[in-house]
Amino acid sequence: MKHILVTGANGQVGMELQTLAKQLQGTFTLHFTDVAELDITNQENIKQVFNKIQPVYVINCAAYTAVDKAETDKELCYKINTQAAEYLAEACKAIDARFFHISSDYVYHNGLNRPLLETDPTTPKGVYAATKLQGDLQALAANEDTIILRTSWVYSSFGHNFVKTMIRLGTERDSLGIVYDQIGAPAYARDIAATILSIIDKIEAQAIATGGVYNYAPQGVTCWYDFAKTIFELEGINCTVNSILSKAYPTPAARPTYSVLNCDKIKDTFDISIPYWKDSLKACLQELKQAENLS
Repeated sequence: MKHILVTGANGQVGMELQTLAKQLQGTFTLHFTDVAELDITNQENIKQVFNKIQPVYVINCAAYTAVDKAETDKELCYKINTQAAEYLAEACKAIDARFFHISSDYVYHNGLNRPLLETDPTTPKGVYAATKLQGDLQALAANEDTIILRTSWVYSSFGHNFVKTMIRLGTERDSLGIVYDQIGAPAYARDIAATILSIIDKIEAQAIATGGVYNYAPQGVTCWYDFAKTIFELEGINCTVNSILSKAYPTPAARPTYSVLNCDKIKDTFDISIPYWKDSLKACLQELKQAENLS
């Protein structure tokens, strides 16, 4: 039995991996860890856990994602997003395990205003964005077989995210102001998790060397305003959505105005299909309904 180690198991992608793991047919044993079981900023702790589990794949779902708080919490953000990525990549190389690392559209922020390629310039703005890019670069420098997935606007039926916030606020208020001048595509965490597991299957079947950076986002383009309106329409929530400019809602950390990702590389390399963003949103809303019914 081969072993897969997942860090950040209580985050959105980590929780979705736990859900999907129940569907696996015994090819792999998945070990889910969060900070209580594995401190990814501690090299000695990483070695101890790796020696115990002997993973052949490591999926790093852990990240410091409080984008605005990062502006004043620089040291911890750097440790989790940069240092830990390097430590995990090094540890994977030492035992010949394949390392998956989840990154962010924030690393680009380049103003090109067309679907972004993995080879495009990276000009991150803010502590979170800078530490994510540095983590990508140091992980690849430490272990050239690292597979980095850069994704955008992640949401899930688990945790705190835009979808769940909109559902709550939409039922509490008559109207909301949502920015319309930030363009991208919302990625369902379950799709990200399923894609990682699909890539593992392809690697197992074909023994391909595929280290590098890969964009992953759903098909289609939207903005936060349209995203919110779609959530309300699908949920039957009677809340008026007013479009506002980003400058009307200032934040400590700058948000990219254009984060549409070109995903041809990941589709071509691993022969995967990527769903349309509205279809994934419908699937997530269905999961939320089922969870509500069970509770």
